[in-house]
Parts: sequence; structure tokens; C-alpha cells
Amino acid sequence: MRRHALAVLSLIVPAALAAQAPSPPPPLDGVMITFARFADIFGGRLVLAFDSIPASKYDYRPTPAQQTIGYIAQHVETANYGLCSQFANMHPRLTAKDSLADTIKARWPKDTLVARLDASLRFCDTAIQRAGRLESAAMTSYLLAFETDLAEHYSQVSSYMRLMGLVPPSALPPRARTAIDLPASALPAYAGVYEFAPGWELRVTMQNGALYGVSSLGGTPARLWPESPTDFFLKEADAQVTFTRNASGGVTGAIVHQFGRDRAAKKLR
Repeated sequence: MRRHALAVLSLIVPAALAAQAPSPPPPLDGVMITFARFADIFGGRLVLAFDSIPASKYDYRPTPAQQTIGYIAQHVETANYGLCSQFANMHPRLTAKDSLADTIKARWPKDTLVARLDASLRFCDTAIQRAGRLESAAMTSYLLAFETDLAEHYSQVSSYMRLMGLVPPSALPPRARTAIDLPASALPAYAGVYEFAPGWELRVTMQNGALYGVSSLGGTPARLWPESPTDFFLKEADAQVTFTRNASGGVTGAIVHQFGRDRAAKKLR
């Protein structure tokens, strides 16, 4: 059941950096969504890992021959931009700081390094969305390089964390959540289709007085348990959904929280 629940909510990438897209992106196919899902898993966990490591430990490395934590953070950011630029006609907005030596960037403040890494992942979200469909061997190579780079560096940082006595994000137990009772009359407003990107939708339905969500790609609907009038969670996976409303009270969208990342979607109908 956990596998089905992940399929419901983790196959989501936002329409980030929309200002860079002059025309509507093409719909994504299932293969591209799967690539984006795993990039989201490892990318989100990397950001969580770097964010949980104390700033005083950013100079840490197990041996003199290995990279410091700060060096890894800036290296992954640079690699993300270099690889994801190949997915679509996109280029990062560089400044004079980007031309500094890696050893200098590695000593930037922790908050700067984490924010820049997160921004690079959002750039990659948009690049994958604009790529649309997987139709060439070259694109496959770039996607695999991007995915494996994130996975390898998450493994590297996780090892560093364990050596320092810290627990990597993927090994932490999810926070305990308690469902509340909501009247069945409050739930129909949340039913509908929510679009995260063309080709990516979350469909929320009412069944036997409860809300269920399922990806447009298929899978088993997972129940959404309320913990507030607008916040819901899954019991099968560490994932939550917050529904948004406009000034008049109408439901306008949803935000999925998973792997340390927030994914906004607009309600289509």
C-alpha cells in the first residue's frame, strides 16, 4: 500500500519559475514524470540533509582527500544547472559570484548554500516540465546523469552525517499525526482535479464520506485524513496536502508536502 500512496502524491513537479516559459509547456509523459519523481526524492532529501547539518560542520570531511560538506553543496548546485540546461532551451541567470572558485563558494554561509541548491532544483523542475516528452537517447543520458548525481551525493552526505552522529532525513521516522473529525458536508468542496503541470494531475474524490486522492497516471486511491479543516495527510506515506481558498472561500488549489518540498497545484474543476 505504501508504494501506491507514493504514486499518488510524489509524482508531482510544480510549474516553477513560470516567468521563464513564454509559451505553455507540452504535456509530460509518464516516463518524464517518473524521472522527475526520483529527482524530487533525492533532491528534496539533499536539501533536508544540508539544512539539518549545523553550520559549524560545513568544513567537515572524513579525510583530507575528501570534499567538505560545503564543497559538496555548491558542487551539486553547479552540476544541476549544467545538466538541466540540456533538457530544454533554458539557461540559468548567472552573476559574478558564479565565476568564483569552488573552494571559495564552499565557504559561503550555510543558508546561502542551501538556498542556492534549492533554487537549482526548481530550475531543473521547470526544465523537465518544458522538455515535455522523452524522445531521444541524448535526453535519456542527461536525465540519468542528473538522477544518479543526486542519488550519489545524497549517499555521500548521508555517510558524512552518520560519521558525525547525525541521522539522514530518509532514516528519520515520520512525525506522528492525529486525524480529526470533519463533517461530511465540509468535504465535497475539496473534490476535483488539481493540476501541478500539464500532464500531471491529482484527482480528489469523495467515497463513503471520506476524501481520496489518486494520480492521473493511475494507482490505488489513498485516503486523505484531516488534521485541520484544510490540512490532510496519508497514513501510508509521509505526505500531506493543504487545500487553499480564495477570499470568498472557494477552493482554488492544493499544496502537496513531501520529501521536504512543497508542490502547488491549481484546481481545474
